This record gives sequence, structure tokens and C-alpha cells, in this order.
Amino acid sequence: MNTAEQTLFLIKTRGPQTAQQLAALLNLTSMGARKQLEAWQEKGMLTYEDVADKPGRPSRRWLLTEAGHARFPDRHAELTVQLIDQVRSLFGDAGLDKLIGSREQQSERDYRQHLAAARDLPERVQALARARSAEGYMAELEPQDDGSLLLVENHCPICAAARQCQQFCRSELELFQRVLGPDCAVGRVEHMLAGARRCVYVIKQL
Repeated sequence: MNTAEQTLFLIKTRGPQTAQQLAALLNLTSMGARKQLEAWQEKGMLTYEDVADKPGRPSRRWLLTEAGHARFPDRHAELTVQLIDQVRSLFGDAGLDKLIGSREQQSERDYRQHLAAARDLPERVQALARARSAEGYMAELEPQDDGSLLLVENHCPICAAARQCQQFCRSELELFQRVLGPDCAVGRVEHMLAGARRCVYVIKQL
């Protein structure tokens, strides 16, 4: 991944960044980081907001535009939405529920295979994050000071489908609870469809 692509990747996975923050992450000068940012801005991939988070001059934070988000995998969004519409038209909501249920069963089998060797809850969540990343979700595990675990998904490759049919999101939340086991509780605390930049699930040991 070259420096330009790394710039977009870091903003995608870490959220809005200043030129100084990116310079440190990319081992560039502040001027070098700004050149990368301005080049992507000219292509319509980045925009910025000035935030007065402390006295003095506001800090400029760079973030992805809709076109910037679209550079990451979307699993053929237009075709997926068309297929959802066709299934609903031909078979009704009951048929769509069966389709989602079948997908969920296959995902559960796959995830259980990935988690089979995990010895404890952190290892199970880490294995699930790897499985989700392989599907394009750019997932990572973030342990918290209170002992809980965050499963962070920085990208949603089926976002267009989920907007069209929100049963996909409900299905995933229930699926995570089943594969991670009855000794934990899983909840969603950030949701892309609700306007967040990522989806975040908090997992607590019972």
C-alpha cells in the first residue's frame, strides 16, 4: 500500500485526523501529509472540518467524503439491492426472511469453524474479527479498561443491502451472540445506518 492509499486507509479506520496526526502515523513532515490530503481533496475523496476544541486556532480534521468511502469494497452494491427488490417482489417479506436466514446459517457455520480453537472470550472475539475482516469489514478487537471488549468494524461491504433491508443488521447482532457463546452479552453501541462512521459491538463477560 503506497503512502496515498495509506492516508485514506488511516482516515477510514481511525476517523477524522489532522495533518499533524497523519504525519506522525505516516512518518512524514506536516507539509508532506498536507500534500497527500489536498491531493485526495482535489479528487473528491476527502473533505475537512475546522474544530475549535481548545483555545486559539481551530484544528483542521480531514474525513472521507461519500466518494472516499466508496473506494472500499461494497460487494456489488447496486446488484445486491436489485436482487433484494426482486426477492421481495416475487416472494414477499417471508421469502426475504428465508433468504437472510439461510445466509445467517452459512455464516454461523463459517464463524464457528474460525472460533473452534479459541480458548477464552478474547480469543473468540479476535477470531471473529479476523473472519469479519476477511469478508471486508476491516474489523479489529479493542480491549477496554473495564474488562469489556469492543469489536470494531470500520467498513461495511454490504451497507447498501443493509440500508435496503435492515434485517441484515439484526441478523448479525443475533449471530454474534450465538457464536461467541452464552457466557457473554453482545450489544451494538455504534451503527453506520444510524449515522456513525463505523459499527461497534461491546462484548461483556457474564
